[in-house]
Amino acid sequence: MNKAQLIFHHIFRFIWNAIFVISYPILASFGLLFIGLTYLFSLLSRFLTRLKPEGSKVVLKEEEWETLPFSNDLLEAKLCKQIMFGPSGFKLRRKDGVPTVLSDYVFGNKVRILEEGFLLEKWNSTESKNLPDFDICLYNPDADTLKPLTNIKCFDWHVSEKVDNELSFKWFDGTQGGEVKVAL
Repeated sequence: MNKAQLIFHHIFRFIWNAIFVISYPILASFGLLFIGLTYLFSLLSRFLTRLKPEGSKVVLKEEEWETLPFSNDLLEAKLCKQIMFGPSGFKLRRKDGVPTVLSDYVFGNKVRILEEGFLLEKWNSTESKNLPDFDICLYNPDADTLKPLTNIKCFDWHVSEKVDNELSFKWFDGTQGGEVKVAL
């Protein structure tokens, strides 16, 4: 490099370093501000989900017959099918020994308790290659009936709204989502 190029190189390097040193605190501040806003929205989201619960949630894990929480000591569940890195399938039965329509099916571990009965994931298949494919059903323990409400092909679903005699389910399969409204 000749002397003129060397001088130009040092001047350019000085200007570049000065821009970096001056702009670095500004960029770092924006980064911290972004992290703070993300944390704030996370807290807000957590607070808002507590305002409108979708019913009592139950997560089953044991391999022996265990009492289903919030079922007024009526139902028991037992692990039937465990899919590696995936969901679990359970057999359900009544604790009082009364034969039930539930014993013929395999259910997922999402159980929602509503005033009208229990919302259950009734698996249409226990083969892991065919999952997720299940019906969301309403079980009425008084009449021992299992009423299919809708078919959903993803595991990420929740009850988003309950108005009078109508339920809204929202689902998301990783790439797309949707909403299904059903009458009880």
